[in-house]
Amino acid sequence: MRKIAVIPGDGIGPEVVREGLKVLAAAAAVTGFKYETVEFDYGGQRYLKTGEVMPHSALDELRQFDAIYLGAVGHPDVKAGIIEHQLLLAIRFGLDQYINLRPIKLYPGVWTPIKDKGPADIDFVVVRENTEDVYIGAGGFAHKGTDMEVATQIMVYTRKGTERAIRFAYELTRKRNRKRRLTLCDKSNVLTYGHDLWQRVFREVGEAYPDIEKDHAYVDATTMWMVKNPEWFDVIVTTNMFGDIITDLGAMIQGGMGIAASGNINPEGVSMFEPIHGSAPKYAGQNKANPLAAISACQMMMEYLGEAQTAAVMERAIVRTLESGHIPTMSASGGLPTTEIGDLVAGHCSG
Repeated sequence: MRKIAVIPGDGIGPEVVREGLKVLAAAAAVTGFKYETVEFDYGGQRYLKTGEVMPHSALDELRQFDAIYLGAVGHPDVKAGIIEHQLLLAIRFGLDQYINLRPIKLYPGVWTPIKDKGPADIDFVVVRENTEDVYIGAGGFAHKGTDMEVATQIMVYTRKGTERAIRFAYELTRKRNRKRRLTLCDKSNVLTYGHDLWQRVFREVGEAYPDIEKDHAYVDATTMWMVKNPEWFDVIVTTNMFGDIITDLGAMIQGGMGIAASGNINPEGVSMFEPIHGSAPKYAGQNKANPLAAISACQMMMEYLGEAQTAAVMERAIVRTLESGHIPTMSASGGLPTTEIGDLVAGHCSG
């Protein structure tokens, strides 16, 4: 029996999570997968009522689960950054979810803005280091508010953090067994010290993977090749900041935010899965939000938990739904009611 913590969150989060769980239930009925869910009210509404985004006991509670399923964070009545830092980053850092895993996969029947490219061309994964870089908040001000003001924001990379992200990426490349090519994305021609560390560790760890082709691209070149020749990529490994940027581009070339999912991974602990779109408060409560990204995140969670059969049923249902042509867009508003899209995917789990 798997235990899944559910954090619907803010805005459209509860609506899209509900559809993800609907599809999971339909797939589980086919495969016999046994699980239980416990819902937590962490997020903006809790903050407005109590002054806290989540309680101090939250991380200890979440450690008791096999995985976390998150909807969206961000509330229009809460200052930007509060929920993100006290929930999303707090969980990522507190549970040491040191990998952000982003599949960039174009499904059949989904439009991409890249001319003459199809599903065979856009199918790669970005491994983003998830707990270091500028996101640790090192830096500060001197002479703030004066004409001598200085602001610093420091990129911090440790050898341990760098090595475990790169090793994860090599292992994933071997497991995918596709092009067997791992691309290091950095800016080592400018960010001399930290990215020198990444270069050296990439080479050193790579000695244990002679079967994997090693590739390298500066981040600016990576963005160009993702648009011009996405078929070149198999797995990309990169730093936290650059991963944040290139995965949003990846979402666009796979069809839009409405289909993009991600995992915050601790291979030795509890991982969290979520759609990458925001809380989209303008759509909240209107049954308009596209739940496919949340459904995909749930499917990704099953795959990572080792529930391969359930994951396969869910992905097949997603593909069949998209191939049907009933969903006209992968934007935040999918063109059909949220519940209807969920029903379509759930129906394809047994069909």
